[in-house]
Amino acid sequence: MPERAVDGSGLPPNGRGTVITVGTFDGVHLGHRDVLTRIVARAREMSLDSVLVTFDPHPLEVVNPTAAPLLLTVGEEKLEVVAESGVRYMAIVPFTPVLQRYSAAQFVDEVLRHRFHVKHLVIGHDHGFGRGREGDVEVMRALGQERGFGVEVVSAVATGDGRVVSSTLIRRAVAGGDLHHAAQALGRPYSVQARVRRGDQRGRALGFPTVNLGSPPARKLLPPDGVYAVRAQTPAGAFGGMMNLGGRPTFGDHARSLEIHLFDTNVELYGASVRVDFVERLRETRAFGGPDELKAQLKRDGERARAVLARRVD
Repeated sequence: MPERAVDGSGLPPNGRGTVITVGTFDGVHLGHRDVLTRIVARAREMSLDSVLVTFDPHPLEVVNPTAAPLLLTVGEEKLEVVAESGVRYMAIVPFTPVLQRYSAAQFVDEVLRHRFHVKHLVIGHDHGFGRGREGDVEVMRALGQERGFGVEVVSAVATGDGRVVSSTLIRRAVAGGDLHHAAQALGRPYSVQARVRRGDQRGRALGFPTVNLGSPPARKLLPPDGVYAVRAQTPAGAFGGMMNLGGRPTFGDHARSLEIHLFDTNVELYGASVRVDFVERLRETRAFGGPDELKAQLKRDGERARAVLARRVD
């Protein structure tokens, strides 16, 4: 797990310097992971620390709140994916109106050089930061030459169908229910992470006990409401299952919730943090004539979900 720094640099005082990349890294998709792999490799070659400098909140929440997107990764979700890359530190810099007004040179001098002691900077081909995103590739190369640090530019990454990977395109895929393309671009299934809370035991009465998740943060992007085949990563292990995302209209409950029926297990998970990987949408959420009709549909959903999960073995 990368060490996490929120205030100050969080770096050891006697470090020789860092190899850094900078960005929101929402989703930590295949393009992001290519950049992270590069800074880890360069840091090893140069005997330096690798650092991801990222921001909270998303810069658009400050620059243009009406255009701020819902997020692919929130809270600990991003930290867990970054951990797989081998990056030593993830520094979360508060994005404030003051930081918004920094020029590219000011950001380099006050943040990357003074706080994080950059010796080598790795950026994506479409990178831009500082006031008005003025810190593009050419500006950063010039600043690196003037300030004495290297600048390395990483090319775009595309999926098998030729589409360039980006957080924006993945958000569109998730919002539209295209989980296959989202997973291709992410390099893993799209997921949501939340803590288990107590439910009303209605699923247990139907013969399909459920794990009820608390609401994720408001800025977390979720796919369309429906019933999904899922895999749940829990402290007790990984389990296949099916999840209802949305209301329970058969019982007149239209509040959006996440309820998972796990297959072949009866583990106690109250209070635990659970990650749910979306595998495939099975159907829309709809009202049934009563509990017996719903129970029959849940049986069909379970059979189909098991078949889907058997085909999608990781």
